Amino acid sequence: MNFLKALFGGKDENPEEKRQAEEAKNFEILKYDGVKALKIRQWQQAIRCLSHALSIREDLECRDYLSQALIQDNQLTAAYEELQKLHEAEPDNQEILQRMANVAFVMEDYGAMASSCEKALLISKDNPEIYYLYGRACMGQEDLTNAIAMFTKAISLNEDYGDAYLMRAGVMLQRGEVEAAEQDCQWLLERASSVEDVLILKAKVETAKGNHSEALSYYDKVIEGNPFSIEGFTLRAELKKQMGDQQGAEADLARLREINPEGNDEDLEQKMNEAYKNSNPMGL
Repeated sequence: MNFLKALFGGKDENPEEKRQAEEAKNFEILKYDGVKALKIRQWQQAIRCLSHALSIREDLECRDYLSQALIQDNQLTAAYEELQKLHEAEPDNQEILQRMANVAFVMEDYGAMASSCEKALLISKDNPEIYYLYGRACMGQEDLTNAIAMFTKAISLNEDYGDAYLMRAGVMLQRGEVEAAEQDCQWLLERASSVEDVLILKAKVETAKGNHSEALSYYDKVIEGNPFSIEGFTLRAELKKQMGDQQGAEADLARLREINPEGNDEDLEQKMNEAYKNSNPMGL
């Protein structure tokens, strides 16, 4: 037998080479199936396949796909851990740090969010999105001064950054800087006058100025545009209550119960008090 193999060029199959070939084949199949499952929104199947593939071989692209599947499946801590591994492998990749900041924001881990932004800025200081995320992290940590500074920097890099204007105006209102907030609000109204968040911001500005009737008209616009706006009804109900329109406030509360039947009266009252406090920071 050995003589025939030698004569015709045959050789014994190497067991290690066979094992490696089998592993490579399995890895490619699992990765392909995982990506396919990810594309058709079968998150848990994607997680199983991609995790199994990574147990065979380290692969950054595969780990990236896994982080995406974990985010979609709301396994945020696990997703953050995968992103951390990607960051360790590619420490100069700002996009990974940006994604880490976004995941940390959803987790409400504002310390981790700020840390990711700080690391991202060491790579490049020209990305307005990083400053915006840093501003959100500062807000979460109740550092309103730095939040304004970060949103301002984001706007300086992108003068059309509407979300940064919106966030900056909200923080300014919290600090009682009504005139400055109104300037940002006016910028937004000139460009997005039908956007719900902008209309609510305008109503809050008018409330802070003591212009309750004007504020009420903007809440009316919010609800006309979105009859299911929980924030709109909550704020309008509280404003009507402050204006002495108890019947109107009760009507809005009744509508809130229809929209959000799982809520109870205590929840509604707490939400109303919080909403009014946020819209009227100076107690006017």
